[in-house]
Parts: sequence; C-alpha cells; structure tokens
Amino acid sequence: MKHLEKEELMNVSGGGYKWGLGALIAGGITFIVGLIDGILRPLRCN
Repeated sequence: MKHLEKEELMNVSGGGYKWGLGALIAGGITFIVGLIDGILRPLRCN
C-alpha cells in the first residue's frame, strides 16, 4: 500500500459524488413539486 502525501491527496479525483448528489437532490425536488402540483391542481387525462 502506498501512502500519499498531502499534495497528492489534493489531486485525487473520481467517484462523481458531487454530480450524483446534485442529481439526487434535483430529482427529489422535482418529484415533490410534481406531487404537490398534482394534489392542488388535478387534471384529467385526455
């Protein structure tokens, strides 16, 4: 196992954690807004 120095640790990238978390939050907000809209303003299917 190789021990990394502080400078090397700062340059490590990967995982896509920030994009995944942002997509999860955006999807949750979209779902909640759609749910509230459907409850407050129900529309019939044509």
